[in-house]
Amino acid sequence: MALLQELASRLAIPGLPGWTGLLALLLLLLAGLAYLLMPFSVFGLKGRLDSLEAQLDEIQAEIRSLSLQLSGAPRHAVTDDWVELPRRNRVEEEPPRVTPPVPPPAAWPDPARGGRAEPRLDWPGDRRR
Repeated sequence: MALLQELASRLAIPGLPGWTGLLALLLLLLAGLAYLLMPFSVFGLKGRLDSLEAQLDEIQAEIRSLSLQLSGAPRHAVTDDWVELPRRNRVEEEPPRVTPPVPPPAAWPDPARGGRAEPRLDWPGDRRR
């Protein structure tokens, strides 16, 4: 009895009378008892288990029917399923060079340009004269 009184005093809400702890303890015990005594079908577990069982039965029946169909049918030889690829005319490849290729001549700058990077003072669009 002392244990229940101590637990009720710990559950008591500060600022409220001492019996609120006992009320909280009774509510917790009642909720725990309800969850223990409640059947699983209330949560919907039984319905889900029944549907899973039905699906498993369907899958097993389908596997049985497939195994019966496959065991009774004659197996095809692998050559019956093979399809020959169309033949191509083989293009003869040029043999690789023995000597290295000759490099092209060096590209020299255009002599008419003169190599100047700044604009000319006598530009055709320049009308300062």
